[in-house]
This record gives sequence, structure tokens and C-alpha cells, in this order.
Amino acid sequence: MNLINKKWCKNILVFVTFLIGLITIPSVQTFAGEGTPDWGYGGAANPTQWAELSHDFALCELGRDQSPINIVSAVKEKPTPIFFNYKPTPLVVVNNGHTLQVNYAPGSTITINGEKYTLLQFHFHTPSEHTIGGKAAAMELHLVHRNDAGQLSVVGIMMKEGAANRLINEIWKYIPAVGETKTVSRTINAATFLPKTKTYFSYPGSLTTPPCSEGVRWNVLVEPITVSKEEISIFQKLYQVNARPIQPVNGRVIELHSK
Repeated sequence: MNLINKKWCKNILVFVTFLIGLITIPSVQTFAGEGTPDWGYGGAANPTQWAELSHDFALCELGRDQSPINIVSAVKEKPTPIFFNYKPTPLVVVNNGHTLQVNYAPGSTITINGEKYTLLQFHFHTPSEHTIGGKAAAMELHLVHRNDAGQLSVVGIMMKEGAANRLINEIWKYIPAVGETKTVSRTINAATFLPKTKTYFSYPGSLTTPPCSEGVRWNVLVEPITVSKEEISIFQKLYQVNARPIQPVNGRVIELHSK
């Protein structure tokens, strides 16, 4: 088979995989995990190459509604508050090789426009994956939720350098080795992260990591929280950069929800 035919076959295979992805996304969203190709933020497995690593990652290149985005020109919509009902959970910290993640026990929820989502986990990126008006924050917190239909809703909180964050400081005390999980005999509450003002931007997007599945509702709070320079440095020693580049908006409407 000559080079042109090989390239043509490869393009057809990727396109077919993309179409299958559109059909199967998501009554149940999945994250890349065990058994998937190694991916990262630098070298040969960087975000520009994710779609080349596996057919399962085709949406990372071919998807139309990808995340993160630069949040700009938001349309002010009627107030649609997020009702947070976060409860204490045992502290379970996972160092999965891409970020630090805290798994959450069942029972904590958010409700948006009458739809309830259960908090599954939260994790961190540096610098922030989303930008607001072209400006990135030092870090970004993602609180990942899922409803009974398997649809995801993520709350993003910008983290700027400033005063120390007592919850971050507590979590950082129990950072496990890469690939390991540490369970601590104490509880935390993600409500501690929430800023006073709950005004937020929303838009339809995707996972920011492979397989880049779409159908994710994004809710990015306008008001940032603070973390100290030392707390940022501790995370960056583990993950110097773990943020996917900004993706095209492609005509999506970004809504602003405020009182």
C-alpha cells in the first residue's frame, strides 16, 4: 500500500471513530484511565498529539465543542443560581500522574435549574485552563459532578496568588507518590473552597483531558480564591504545567449568571 493510500485510510478511520463518538457520548461519561495510552502535557504525548495516541481520543482533534476556552463576550442571562450542598468527606488524595485529585464520598450535590448533580471528585491545573478576557490565573480547581443520566457538570474556580488557602495547605500535607492513593483519617469539606459571590459563566464543552468527551456543562465562577506562592510552588514541583491549551469557541454562547 503506498503512502497516499495509507494516509487516506488513516483519515477515514479517525473520521469513523469521531462519528461513533458522537453517537455514544454521553449518557455515561468516561474518563481515560487504566488500559489507555499514556498522554501528557509535554513531549511526544502533548495535547496536540492526543488524537494520534488512540482512536478513542479522536474528539480531542475533531470535536467542535471542546474545553477549555477563553471566556469573553458573555451574554447576561436570567439568574440561574447554583445551589451547593457539599458535606464533609474522608480525605482521599490520588496522585494519578496528571494531577492531584481528591475523591469525594457520595451525598454532596449541586443543583442547577432543578437538575441535581453529585460531586465525584475535584482536582487542580496549573496554570488555569480557562482564561477570562485572555488572562490566566495561577491555578484552577475543577469540581466534577454527574447526574443520574450520567451527564457531567463541572464547576471551575480560578485560583490566584495571594493569601494562603487553609484547605489547600491541609491537602498538600498528604500528597502521595505518583500512581498512589492516600486515605487520611480526617474529613474535609469542598464548601471551604467556594468564594462569597457565586456569579458564574456557563457554556457547553468537554473534558479537558482524553478522551475529550463532549456534552459537559461548564460553570466557571467569576470570583477567584487565593492560594499562597508557596502552595502554588509545591504543586508546580509535581506538575509544572498540566493545562490543555485554549480551544476555539466555534460560535458557542457563553452565558453570565448573576443576581
